[in-house]
Amino acid sequence: MPFVPEEDRLTDTLDTALPDDWKEATLLGRLDLGDGPTPILVAGGIVHDMTPAAPTVAELVATGATDPARGRALGPLLDVVADAALLSPVDLQCIKAAGVTFAVSALERVIEERARGDAAAAADVRTRLEAQMGGSLRAVVPGSSEAARLKQALIDDNLWSQYLEVAIGPDAEIFTKGPPLSSVGFGAEIGVRSDSTWNNPEPEVVLLVTPDGVPVGAALGNDVNLRDFEGRSALLLGKAKDNNASTALGPFVRLFDDRYTMDDVRDAQITLRIEGEDGYVLNGASSMREISRDPTDLVRQALSQHQYPDGFVLYLGTLFAPVQDRDEPGRGFTHKVGDRVIISNPRLGRLVNRVVTCDKAAPWTFGTTALIRNLAARGLLTA
Repeated sequence: MPFVPEEDRLTDTLDTALPDDWKEATLLGRLDLGDGPTPILVAGGIVHDMTPAAPTVAELVATGATDPARGRALGPLLDVVADAALLSPVDLQCIKAAGVTFAVSALERVIEERARGDAAAAADVRTRLEAQMGGSLRAVVPGSSEAARLKQALIDDNLWSQYLEVAIGPDAEIFTKGPPLSSVGFGAEIGVRSDSTWNNPEPEVVLLVTPDGVPVGAALGNDVNLRDFEGRSALLLGKAKDNNASTALGPFVRLFDDRYTMDDVRDAQITLRIEGEDGYVLNGASSMREISRDPTDLVRQALSQHQYPDGFVLYLGTLFAPVQDRDEPGRGFTHKVGDRVIISNPRLGRLVNRVVTCDKAAPWTFGTTALIRNLAARGLLTA
């Protein structure tokens, strides 16, 4: 399971990463208290061990056993976490993601494709494409007659792209970001491939969804992206997206209630800050108000031809597209080892991670078999 040794942990502490109103929120997560991953609920600032109700987060959500009274109170959150390892808040859920859900990200994907993954060529492609399209994508409803007219105009100008198809066509891009149990949480290292020369974080809101397709909460996520790989070919999406430690999530899932609803997700403003060891600083933002497809529609599309008996999480996409130069003019942004990535929202908290190459990040060794053996040894599996 993902674990960050004491000497490698970031200076950020959990008390700086919680939602502003965390004592009034219901937070779902996982801790390793020394014997293995434990699903917890935080309510009124108190941690509740939920293994008496369910041994995994997936079962807890699937059975609706999210009443803290069904668990065992362990004490105040900050006291409990001081003696435990905070893990990614999800376990057996499939990790899904929606791509190209914002106009700006759609244009950036077209630029990647036209530049063939070459960051040096991207500036020229961006200039030519924006001159042709302007901001027309922002107001287009995917699948509408207006979208069809725009598609034909772009075809006529030889500017159509497979990315624009999923940006304004009827079908959203839904892909698998990572296997169950592979995500990392707050304070963990995040990985980019050592053979990638053009990559970036993607700050996103992530929905937690039941097997029946009902969104029950939201968290912050980082859908780490390799722009050079996907830009060379969309068929390299798997290598661009699914890599060791490339899926960050947390610090907790905030469950929906009277104080926090899907409308808060629709209204969320996500901020990003990258601090490099070279002194480089990049600030960005992503506004969910500008998403082109409603979150509930993306959930529906994820379920259109599949079942998820353990539920799933769904990254909703990002408005953020880094074009601020880091080294050479015109080459835009790419990560360097040691970058500190902070993704924030007042209602969801702060997700903080440090960038390494995938081969240097902690290897993913705690899979489904290991989890089952651990739960069995702890006497948590029942017929």
